[in-house]
Amino acid sequence: MNNGHKLKIKKTVFTAEQIQKRVSEIAKQVSSDYAGKTLHVICVLENGFMFMSDFVRQLEIPVVCNFVTADTRETRQGSTNTTEIFYTPETDVTGKDVLLVEALIQSGVTSEFLVRNFTTRGAASVKICTLLDKQSERRVMLHPEYFGFLLDESFVVGYGLGAPQLGRNLPYIGVLARD
Repeated sequence: MNNGHKLKIKKTVFTAEQIQKRVSEIAKQVSSDYAGKTLHVICVLENGFMFMSDFVRQLEIPVVCNFVTADTRETRQGSTNTTEIFYTPETDVTGKDVLLVEALIQSGVTSEFLVRNFTTRGAASVKICTLLDKQSERRVMLHPEYFGFLLDESFVVGYGLGAPQLGRNLPYIGVLARD
């Protein structure tokens, strides 16, 4: 399939229509769960920007939007490998209901770190919302409270996900053809 974006897409995994229908369903559930509250949505960039944009526009509750960029680095200390996670900017979450929004959760390491960090810093509640949940690659016990689709494909692009940067503007999610 040629999409005119200089990327070869082997197959479409989720169509634009399927994505929009599921985003709407998640937004209805979140609006119901947080009725009467202000929700502080924190989006993990870069992959999550398109999902968050569509998602928050469908929420029927007051919303404050924030963004973080997470950077994971593997370092070696002696005979042990250590994962360090850095994120910016720091957001005040004290006493707030926080919903961490991501496009794709794979290992879960970064998500778990951010949830733990926000909880330690005094958030009233912290939950996770992801469009794609790739449980087969999970390295920690983590189960998003809200998710769009389970994913088994190895590498996808579209709807905010890139390879490494191309393909983010596709309205659907597809498997990238490997030459």
